[in-house]
Amino acid sequence: MTDTPARADTPARADQATPAETAAAPQADSTAELAREAAEHKDRWLRTLAEMENLRRRTEREVADARLYGIANFARDVVGVADNMGRALQALDAELRDKADAGLKALLDGVDLTERELLNVLEKHGIRKLDPQGQKFDPNLHQAMFEVPDPSVPAGMVVQVVQSGYTIGERVLRPALVGVSKGGPKAPPAAASESAETPANDNSGNSDSAG
Repeated sequence: MTDTPARADTPARADQATPAETAAAPQADSTAELAREAAEHKDRWLRTLAEMENLRRRTEREVADARLYGIANFARDVVGVADNMGRALQALDAELRDKADAGLKALLDGVDLTERELLNVLEKHGIRKLDPQGQKFDPNLHQAMFEVPDPSVPAGMVVQVVQSGYTIGERVLRPALVGVSKGGPKAPPAAASESAETPANDNSGNSDSAG
């Protein structure tokens, strides 16, 4: 007996992909690759935008700082001129001014007016004079030159200004040179707790004032 030939319409095996499935597989891989590349490009774009924004802010800050603090060296020289004008005015007390003739009084008034105008110009450019007389000593703004024993003044107070200080913007252009009180009055019992909360000041000699 001869073998019967297989029929042409025999169903395909389950593990064999159809032509449609074979064509769809590369298309799906291509779509996934495009989506991945799009996500990478979006991430790079967002990072670039963030870096550009940071660069813009940093540049604006540097330009502002350069505009404000770029004159610091010049400002230090100018405040020295203001110091000399102030010393010239302080050299003559009120009694000598009263005895001065009209010409000398006019000269002194002119120097006084020039000093005030100079300070106004400095302040217009962000340079402010510090006058800490009677204020609590601040090591960020003041430089202690000596201590002044005075039991009538609380310890750590500025009792004498040797040289005025100046700030430029938020920075110290020159600290004020001051004398600081040492050994103030003892706090009454009711205020002892408040006195204990006062920050310690190494430059004001608080350790000596305990006695």
